[in-house]
Amino acid sequence: MKSKRHQLMRSSKIIVRNSMLIIVILFTVFSCQKEKQQADLMVTNANIYTVDNAFSKAEALAVKDGKIIAVGTTKNIEETYSSVDTINADGKTLLPGFIDAHCHFLGLGYNQQAVDLVGTKSFEGVVKRVLDFQNKHHKDFILGRGWDQNDWEDKSFPNKTLLDKLYPNTPIALTRIDGHAILCNQAALDLGEVTINSKVDGGELITENGKLTGVLVDNAEALVMDYWPKPSRKDEVDALLEAQKICFDLGLTTVDDAGLSKTSIEIIDSLHQSGDLNMRVYAMVSYTPEHLDYYLNKGVIKTEKLNVRSFKFYADGALGSRGAMLKEPYSDKPEHLGLLLTDLDTFENAATRIANSEYQMNTHAIGDSANLAVLQTYNKVLTGKQDRRWRVEHAQVVSQKDFDLYKNVMPSIQPTHATSDMYWAEDRVGSERIKGAYAYKKLLEAYGKVALGTDFPVERVSPFLTFYAAVARQDLEQYPKGGFQMENALSREETLKGMTIWAAYSNFEEHEKGSIETGKFADFIILDKDIMTVDVSEIPTIKVLKTVVGGEVQ
Repeated sequence: MKSKRHQLMRSSKIIVRNSMLIIVILFTVFSCQKEKQQADLMVTNANIYTVDNAFSKAEALAVKDGKIIAVGTTKNIEETYSSVDTINADGKTLLPGFIDAHCHFLGLGYNQQAVDLVGTKSFEGVVKRVLDFQNKHHKDFILGRGWDQNDWEDKSFPNKTLLDKLYPNTPIALTRIDGHAILCNQAALDLGEVTINSKVDGGELITENGKLTGVLVDNAEALVMDYWPKPSRKDEVDALLEAQKICFDLGLTTVDDAGLSKTSIEIIDSLHQSGDLNMRVYAMVSYTPEHLDYYLNKGVIKTEKLNVRSFKFYADGALGSRGAMLKEPYSDKPEHLGLLLTDLDTFENAATRIANSEYQMNTHAIGDSANLAVLQTYNKVLTGKQDRRWRVEHAQVVSQKDFDLYKNVMPSIQPTHATSDMYWAEDRVGSERIKGAYAYKKLLEAYGKVALGTDFPVERVSPFLTFYAAVARQDLEQYPKGGFQMENALSREETLKGMTIWAAYSNFEEHEKGSIETGKFADFIILDKDIMTVDVSEIPTIKVLKTVVGGEVQ
């Protein structure tokens, strides 16, 4: 009996001891769980290029209230945070969301409502697309965009004669790929009562045998387009939402729209407020005297999704339509210097006013003469003013001696222009001037940073084509062998920075986006291939698996 009591007492002690052990273990487990911080989203097992100052790598991140709250190893993030939503990246590459530093976001949307003429190989091909479009849509007014006579066997500007025969009563306006020339039929010219005697500063009406061809270059476009029916609010909203879908699918999370009206900016803001538009927009206000007065008086407008703090000006036209302003005549048109689109007194007066505000000035300059004029004005009015980040958009042809003037002026460049224009650019400017054209490395060395964009819909939207063109300097057929003027190629690291943190810097937004760092917006993308190590020929085919803006998958 005594032995049995002893055994029972011993068993009871063991049970108590084990129970206490279980309680301690459970308490420890629950305590650990309680100690974990709650996140809205976690991403683990990723190949993260943070693009921070050290260009460091990471494996995981945690997001709360739309911002990154931690970056580190998968083990560390999983031990520290819990979240209902978790993305296991399975080793895929994660980058900061791409920022397109120069594009036409609204214009991309409107293009979805017009005749797509990109890639046409002849004027007959243009006409066929117009016919197909009109047979389907039956429009009272026909708009199209994307033709480029440099891609045709006959590289001269087109003529309206055939369009006049096919559509004598329906106005047609077909915009060249760069937006700096339009082909109008007679019905469209009649809207603005355009004749052979019409004149406009900074514009040109192309003629043949003393008759209008229908091609209007640069400021002359307004002779017709000022009388064109304005799109409805619904048209504009539809355009913005369609453009957003296209851009999110390609990994863009911020777009710098290079020229918007007050009305368009207000529609974008309203769509942001309603939650219908999630794309972050850096809006460059299209210069008009009225816009300048309004926004300088109002001051900078900044929300989490909208930033209005810059004005967009045009110094000259485009090289493809011979509107770029050159110091010496065009090599393939010796009597022609190009077009100055804003007179220098107006430009300097506006620059002086903007220099005394918080606003930035972003000026389209293609030719070497236009670049020099803009750089000289910028440097003059900004004397003594620090960290203004004024931008030259395109900086396409620069004289060798003028690169030093970019020391205090940020170049905003579009690498795919080099690979689109390389077939004919030397014909325009000659063998000597071409050495200072599309000189992205020289521009980087001059300023220390470059902001990269596409200029879509002038070029295709894909940021992967931007990356490829910057690094490889070739077209998709890998021409030319060895790359076009490879001394001006950018490295992969420089290119990624130009599409993320340097683009953010150009917008005064480097403290809130452009890298994967604690405290910044959770704007990031996951790719199917490692853009930093994959064979360069595979870069154009990289796919975006997820686009995340503010911690939400789009």
